[in-house]
Amino acid sequence: MKIALAQLNYTTGDITGNTAKIIIAVERAKAEGADVVLFAEQALSGTPAFDLLRKSTFIELCDEALDEIASYCDGITAIVGAPVLMQNGTQSAAVVMENGNIQRYITKANITARREMGFLSSGEGVKVISIAGEKVAIVVGDDFSQLKDVDKDVDMIFSINARRYGKGLMSYRYETMHNMAFVESKSIVLINHVGCSGEIVYDGTSCVVNDKGEVMLLMKSFEEDFAIYDSLADNKPCTIPGELYRHERTGYLYKAAVLGLRDYFYKSGYTKACVGLSGGIDSAVVTCIAAEALGRENVKALLMPSQFSTDHSVSDAAEFAERLGIDYSVLPITEAYTSVVNTLKPAIGGREFDATEENIQARLRTIMLMAVQNKTGYIVLNSSNKSENALGMCTLYGDTAGAFSVTGDLYKTEMYDLARYINKVQDGVIPENILEKEPSSELRPGQKDSDFLPPYNVVDAILMRMIDQGQHREEIINAGFDAEVVEKIHSMVMQNEKKRYQFPPVLRLSACAFGHERLMPLINKYGD
Repeated sequence: MKIALAQLNYTTGDITGNTAKIIIAVERAKAEGADVVLFAEQALSGTPAFDLLRKSTFIELCDEALDEIASYCDGITAIVGAPVLMQNGTQSAAVVMENGNIQRYITKANITARREMGFLSSGEGVKVISIAGEKVAIVVGDDFSQLKDVDKDVDMIFSINARRYGKGLMSYRYETMHNMAFVESKSIVLINHVGCSGEIVYDGTSCVVNDKGEVMLLMKSFEEDFAIYDSLADNKPCTIPGELYRHERTGYLYKAAVLGLRDYFYKSGYTKACVGLSGGIDSAVVTCIAAEALGRENVKALLMPSQFSTDHSVSDAAEFAERLGIDYSVLPITEAYTSVVNTLKPAIGGREFDATEENIQARLRTIMLMAVQNKTGYIVLNSSNKSENALGMCTLYGDTAGAFSVTGDLYKTEMYDLARYINKVQDGVIPENILEKEPSSELRPGQKDSDFLPPYNVVDAILMRMIDQGQHREEIINAGFDAEVVEKIHSMVMQNEKKRYQFPPVLRLSACAFGHERLMPLINKYGD
């Protein structure tokens, strides 16, 4: 059987555009002699579609588009992922088309992702159909992970899926496929989405695994791709993905971040980005990602020093902007800060310098950035990281602001990993001073993060155990971490949920993103 895999970048809600992409791929598959062409889960609608799936007009448009696609399926079978309305509600289906008509719907039984719960209803699950004389089991989405005891007469499994990218998830995906293929003694074909949909990045990396668990075809990651796999040909195994991705994790993180930012902007109709450049590691990494995603000519930086900023921070930021080749402006906030503090004296005067004055600086910088966005259309990017988000080391309506956070799901140590990777592939564009300086928000004289925290490699190790792995404090302490430090970090995490509720959209690059895999009550007195 000749199987065409169409790994495409869909836009949620763009039924017309998605339909055109699918029809072009169907025509290509026919021209290349394929027996069947596969498209990802909910390819027609894009995913996640949330409340669009409850709109009858939206589902009707999808139905009309399916009929149009089917009219092109003469001499080929097409399997297209789409939402369909059934008796008990909207379901995620693999729509089987051939001979110019829709032949049947195979619907997903297991609704396990939070982004689908309440929007999709459970269907009937896996079905076996005949294609080109071979029996094929069609599986939609999460039904694949529940699959067992496949009919012995089945020759192959087609997994129509929408698997998002996340650190460690790709290796887990292929280990699961390897084990299932070996145990069931069936070849598996996975077709996946590619591209960004809101906060989610789909990595693509569709593949074919033979009945021994060997990867026989591996499609591109983070790019559209099209391939033909002939099951009767003398195919040779590819590199085992699990090993590859473990060694190249930082490179894949960078590619995922670039794709996520590019798609978020272009699918939203934005073309230009503005970043507050501090001379620190976070804003440098975000600016590099923006320049790669949007083009250097479409990125503008604002350097906004106060009287507490060190001279080298300003010079480092300027040197970096010049190396990267982006436009930048130096806009000191000292006068504005003094004016605000003096204006407030009748209400708060006479008190000691504290976080109030620090927050005024952060919020003034956001005022400047938003003014540039409003006047020039340069959309403000947030430059936060997951460590700060977890600990609440961020100012509401200050450095928590922005239209999009591309690195808010990456720990501080991962930001350094990304910076070193960027320097490796871009000839040292980030000055060494930025990489070597001690982290500081520079909101008071001589301020350093180490004044009240241990080094970030210790902080992040604790946070990863606490958040990503869900370990209790006792487990972390028993693993060798200082009890007082663990208790302090736990307290900071638990006290700052209100800030995370008010964050901009954060690109999900881990397997445990705030607000999704880790969703805590806004008011929570449990505290354990």
